[in-house]
Amino acid sequence: MKGKILVIEDEKKLAELLKDYLKQSGYEVFCLYDGYDAVSWVRINRPDMIILDLMLPGRDGLDICKEIRTFSDVPVMIVTARVEEIDRLLGLELGADDYICKPFSPREVVARVKVILKRTGGAQSIQASGLILDESRYMASFNEKNMELTAVEFKLFQFLAANPGRIFSREQLMDSIYPDQRIVSDRTIDSHIKKLRKKISVVSPEKELIHSVYGVGYKFEIN
Repeated sequence: MKGKILVIEDEKKLAELLKDYLKQSGYEVFCLYDGYDAVSWVRINRPDMIILDLMLPGRDGLDICKEIRTFSDVPVMIVTARVEEIDRLLGLELGADDYICKPFSPREVVARVKVILKRTGGAQSIQASGLILDESRYMASFNEKNMELTAVEFKLFQFLAANPGRIFSREQLMDSIYPDQRIVSDRTIDSHIKKLRKKISVVSPEKELIHSVYGVGYKFEIN
């Protein structure tokens, strides 16, 4: 995958159209149709780019973008019909990276996304103490030894490694790898963790990277 994109748009047909075009170009795409849980979704799932409509039920895009900017520099493309407010929206008040006015061509959105992600570095990578997680290639290695991970295992490992020392419950981990909120059991996470640990032990038998916290969940830490 080229990167993870979040589309926040209350017009479901438009959101799904954008999703289809972006997926055809190789991106992983998720959609939210209101502003209620947008900020928490971004905190948990760490998208590489956000396409954000300003007029949303629950919470408007202006407030969402402002809060996201307090903890993330993720590129944001504003979708708006407020042509007369563009200069203000793209200034210090909002900190957006680009805008596009309705109605628009989905192809133009895809073209702009490509330019922005190329400029900002695209998909996220993690490098720490011998660990490399490259989302652009779904490649994982530790001490220069490659690990063959499934997409779900990679996402789980990436999420934990991006938050070293922080303990996550099974429910939080489920939300991180299944943002479509499908119904899965706690045992699903335990199974993924078990398989991930087994693969890590092959390249690092002397170090445990994912630790169990009894009665709470799991955390990433390089001993």
